[in-house]
Amino acid sequence: QVQLVESGGGLVQAGASLRLSCAASGRTFSSYAMGWFRQAPGKEREIVAAISWSGGNTYYADPVKGRATISRDNAKNTVYLQMNSLKPEDTAVYYCAADPYGLGYDSYEYNYWGQGTQVTVSS
Repeated sequence: QVQLVESGGGLVQAGASLRLSCAASGRTFSSYAMGWFRQAPGKEREIVAAISWSGGNTYYADPVKGRATISRDNAKNTVYLQMNSLKPEDTAVYYCAADPYGLGYDSYEYNYWGQGTQVTVSS
C-alpha cells in the first residue's frame, strides 16, 4: 500500500515555473514507477510525465516535452515535477500516481493516486 500526497501547486502567471512534490508513505516506494497526470475541467485525465523505479528511465508527454522534468529521491520517498515556461493550457489538477508493474503511460496502469494539487496559470 502506498499513500501519496501532492504539494506545490498554486496560481502563477504564464512563463513562470513551479515544482510539484509528491510525498509517499510506505517502505516499498522505491519499487514503484511514478507518474504525474493532470486533468483540466471538462477533459480527460492525461499523463504528463513518468519515471522508473530507479530514475533511469523517464517519459514526457508531447505538450510538456522540453518544459518539464520529473525526478525522484527514493531516500526521501518523494517524486518531483519541475514545470517551466508555464502556459494557460497547463491549468489543471495535477496528480501523482504509483505503478507497481513498470513505467506506464496510461492511468489504468497506476494503482495508487494522490488527491491532486491545483495548478492555475494566468495569461
